[in-house]
Amino acid sequence: MTKATPLYQTYNRAPLRFERGEGVWLVTESGERYLDFAAGVAVNSLGHAHPHLVEALKAQAEKLWHVSNLYDVPGQEMLGRRLTEATFADRVFFTNSGAEALECAIKTARRYHFTKGHPEKFHIITMEGAFHGRTIATIAAGGQEKYLEGFGPKAPGFDQVPFGDIDAVKATISDATAAILVEPVQGEGGIRAIPVEMLRELRAICDEHDLLLILDEVQSGVGRTGKFFAHEWAGITPDIMAVAKGIGGGFPLGACLATEEAAYGMKAGTHGSTYGGNPLAMAVGNAVLDVVLADGFLDQVRDVALVFRQGLASLQDRFPDVIAEIRGEGLMLGIKAKGPNTDLLMAMRDQHLLGVPAGDNVIRLLPPLVTTAEEARDGLRRIELAAEKVREKAAAIA
Repeated sequence: MTKATPLYQTYNRAPLRFERGEGVWLVTESGERYLDFAAGVAVNSLGHAHPHLVEALKAQAEKLWHVSNLYDVPGQEMLGRRLTEATFADRVFFTNSGAEALECAIKTARRYHFTKGHPEKFHIITMEGAFHGRTIATIAAGGQEKYLEGFGPKAPGFDQVPFGDIDAVKATISDATAAILVEPVQGEGGIRAIPVEMLRELRAICDEHDLLLILDEVQSGVGRTGKFFAHEWAGITPDIMAVAKGIGGGFPLGACLATEEAAYGMKAGTHGSTYGGNPLAMAVGNAVLDVVLADGFLDQVRDVALVFRQGLASLQDRFPDVIAEIRGEGLMLGIKAKGPNTDLLMAMRDQHLLGVPAGDNVIRLLPPLVTTAEEARDGLRRIELAAEKVREKAAAIA
């Protein structure tokens, strides 16, 4: 008799057990190879077992793993300086996850207004369809009922408006508003990008009303859209930004970035983390930046993304009964399915191609940033075969 699993039953896992990874490929225990265009939900930015990341982790593991933030961690100084030099930010707080980075961002914004003499300003405007994490505060920020149900009263201070509705944003601003929090591209929400014009208008609104603009770039950052961060396409900068996923290349790592002014209230003792910014994480994070910030790397991401996007557009033209829309930027793309997205996702899996389900009946395609044009074309071929199977299945039922 098989013993019941000791694990929480909170995941609907696919019946796949992977033993190792090689670049953009995952290999099961039985030796089957899958083209990984899920990338650990945009986490494995440099694919699997990238030699530079492996060497950095091994070298650090032989020296020092953890000391806590009671002491200086040289790797934090190095990674923090590289991040601030490459972005709008002046200050960085390191975390273990995206949700923790968002918690820090929320606290930073509220503390800013508190220390400026406005403790009443703690409300944050967010958008429908958002996903900001699974903590009590971040599920309240996301506002999705399926994540809120059963966990007691919703944490106060989050005012949600319809996605993309700039008039609703303006109408929601009150004397209690502290900040506006958005994802430049909603990931879980279905690869829905906020138009660059709207990002610029949100920046202007924050400037006009003395609000802080917080960007959640947990999924869209670190090269995913072809820029280091997605907001660069709009030519604006936030006051605070949450980062995670790709910045660790597979190692748990997040960061909250802020301007000197926005971080004004975050003094000693106001926030902390036992594990955040440990030497192992810092070694890997610095190794990721060695690759992502190297000359030509993001150019290559954009080139491959163009091949992939054009191929997906061609498939949409050929399979309008299967593919309703292609969305996204760079290597953060989505297929909105005509039928249930799970049907196409399963058909792709049958072709040994991995994607990620999302809201609005979308399948996310999040290939590692090291994906080549040839590998992108391999993925397109597998999506084509999957679309043919979905079409055949629909015809048989009809």
